[in-house]
Amino acid sequence: MVITLFIVITGVFFIVRLVPGDPLASMARNLPEQIKLNFYAKYGLDKPLIHQYFSYIKELLQGNLGESLVYTGRTVTHIIEIAAPVSARINLQALGFGVGSGLLLGLIAASKKNKWPDYLVMFIAVAGVSVPSFVMATSLQYYFTVKFKLLPTIGYTPGWDGFKYTILPTIALSFSSIAIYARYFRASVLDVLSQDYILTARAKGISGFRMAWYHVGKNALLPVITILGPQIAGIFIGSFVIESIFSIPGFGQIYVEAINNRDFTMILGQTILLNGLYIVSLFVVDLVYGLVDPRIKIFKKRG
Repeated sequence: MVITLFIVITGVFFIVRLVPGDPLASMARNLPEQIKLNFYAKYGLDKPLIHQYFSYIKELLQGNLGESLVYTGRTVTHIIEIAAPVSARINLQALGFGVGSGLLLGLIAASKKNKWPDYLVMFIAVAGVSVPSFVMATSLQYYFTVKFKLLPTIGYTPGWDGFKYTILPTIALSFSSIAIYARYFRASVLDVLSQDYILTARAKGISGFRMAWYHVGKNALLPVITILGPQIAGIFIGSFVIESIFSIPGFGQIYVEAINNRDFTMILGQTILLNGLYIVSLFVVDLVYGLVDPRIKIFKKRG
């Protein structure tokens, strides 16, 4: 995990410096030459690139993500602490709604195989994968805000903390998740239902609820858990477009601004957070396997 994160940090550090443009060029354009040099010296941009790299790694090992090049006087950590909870709220709501709805639809489709509920769920799944998130977001804005005036169209208002401001972004962000989990869970449930131990359980007269939960549900969840871990981090990346459309002052909007402004330290700080979350989520998935399926053991028994 540590090696992977180190490779990502190193790669992003050098890649962002290959992008044309200078983060301080526009800020120091009309200033005297000496003051420009002072700006570059303050942020270490006057030193060789390899020296900048080792200086950044040294600060990073001390827990310092550096100071933003665009938001003068504000550290990357402080900006992330403000923006990350906003994105986390939207993304966790979307993930919970998407997983719950997807599992329910997948179970319905599997139990009504080759009947109209199955066809309806598969249509929703195909639409969820095919329709881009920005199309879904603008459609929701038009119908629920412009046409019917039921919900606010943007999230950045004085009363943003109200739940109603998060409904449309949550639905727009969770639509693809619903489609993915419905398809995976349907296929997984159908595979489990064809196993011999299911036929044995039915022959023993096990009730429908116990059958669905203990024999079908747990075993069918393994493929779902596999894609759940990466999606926890991936959904933050997917929210960049949604946050821009709904004007949500979250992680995604700041990330896009950092790229446009060539804010190197901000890009690196947010990339470290996203990749760290992604790597940890994969590790947690491996641990959860052992809890869901007793056949999978994390630790070897002694003796």
